[in-house]
Amino acid sequence: MMNFKMKNKTLFLCLPAMLNIPFGGSSVFGANSEKDNKENSLKRPNVLVLLTDDQTFSTIHAWGNNEIQTPNMDRLVNQGMSFTQTHVMGGLNGAISQPSRAMLLTGRGLMDVHRNGQIIPKNEKTFPELFRENDYTTFGTGKWHSDKAAFNRSFSTGANIFFGGMHPYGNEKEEKGHRCPYLHEYDPTGKYKNGQWVNASLNTFSSELYADAAIKFIETNASNDNPFLMYVAFTSPHDPRNVLPDYGRKYGSKEITMPKNFVTQHPFDNGDLNERDEKLLPTPRVPEQVLAERANYYSMVNEVDVQIGRILDMLEKSGKADNTIIVFAADNGLCVGEHGLLGKQNLYEAAVRVPLVICGPNIPQNVTSDAYCYLYDLYPTLCDLSNIKAPTTVKGISLAQTIQNPKVKKRKDILLTYINLQRAIKKDGFKLILYNVDGQRHPQLFDLKADPMEMNNLYDNPKYSKKREELTKLLYARMASVGDFCDPTKPDWGYPTKLKWEQIVKVNP
Repeated sequence: MMNFKMKNKTLFLCLPAMLNIPFGGSSVFGANSEKDNKENSLKRPNVLVLLTDDQTFSTIHAWGNNEIQTPNMDRLVNQGMSFTQTHVMGGLNGAISQPSRAMLLTGRGLMDVHRNGQIIPKNEKTFPELFRENDYTTFGTGKWHSDKAAFNRSFSTGANIFFGGMHPYGNEKEEKGHRCPYLHEYDPTGKYKNGQWVNASLNTFSSELYADAAIKFIETNASNDNPFLMYVAFTSPHDPRNVLPDYGRKYGSKEITMPKNFVTQHPFDNGDLNERDEKLLPTPRVPEQVLAERANYYSMVNEVDVQIGRILDMLEKSGKADNTIIVFAADNGLCVGEHGLLGKQNLYEAAVRVPLVICGPNIPQNVTSDAYCYLYDLYPTLCDLSNIKAPTTVKGISLAQTIQNPKVKKRKDILLTYINLQRAIKKDGFKLILYNVDGQRHPQLFDLKADPMEMNNLYDNPKYSKKREELTKLLYARMASVGDFCDPTKPDWGYPTKLKWEQIVKVNP
């Protein structure tokens, strides 16, 4: 049994699901009294999942970015456990958030979700659905990027629900975007026919609307002893970023430095340079435009941080904080100028690595783990922390033992995937990326410990020939082990051109 030094005391960490003991321990907002611990030991923990959209791992002040202010994300980092090597496995089209969220919700890898995450079948329970079956009140607000039937199976209630991928930009005559989202109220029938555009004149912002719904739910359930699970899925800092809210810090271009790996255009065709994200700015990239985009991106990270703070404050005020597991994460990253790219349709670190912080009862404070994990490992982790048995359909690996002992690292490597165009493998701080574009592989090998910005390609360096061979064999083996439809031993991996949607649904039905 490990013990962790905390601000005010030493916490002897005992995970209830692993050690079969009742719940109780230190709140993310401070230490409990002995009386509080005895009372909490009789309760099942509440769960609050806070999920942002397109937020890369490097946009948290407490994780080392001194250019951005994120006091409430920092609050969670300081009071919880950070997993700094959390990855999104990838996607089979440009809308990475769809498969990412489906993987998170079902605890399954990319090749095991359906239609790139567009639908979640009944036989694959989402974690909110599982908790609902275990007598939790489950609440959903914000973005849902899969089918509506799966939403209603998952949640017993909800408000300000956004079905879709992103808010539209609008035009000169109508303002849409984050100020005017198209939202639904919870419909027990599951039909959801009567959504409404939020009136832009109300001067609200999407993150504020989702936080309002979450706060109202907490207020309504403050006196309810039944445990709850809240899924708060923001649509920020995803674009459009042309209109910012009235609250939060506004960053200017002069406050932001260009990433060291910025180039005016990607050095070769990665297979998807014409994706929507990459057309937000012209190519070759103009440094001033990229800095302005990064400034708006940071501004939106800050605005969603404000709304996270409002939810945390209400949770504390309600008296529920001491017995609530809080998860902060993002669905995928974003390049925003790195490598000459703007989007997430690639396998560089900025696109595939996301924040993940877990805090709550019996979870160490201000502790960091660099264990390799996927975002979808959260499903079995929450099950272990809540003493609920995960279904056999779940393929994620629980982080519960790593929470007990940060030195525990279950995953030895990470496979990354993008359509039939890109594959990558990470192991021991090295990363190999292969491409499948017009017969070209453009192989890249990076030593991420020495070169975290992926600027020095070692693939053709004779000193790294063994590492290159090792990772190539491992990549091929991992692709086969997950049932990858691409076969790297075949010409063009069996697919000479970028897959269209009608092909994707055949290989990922």
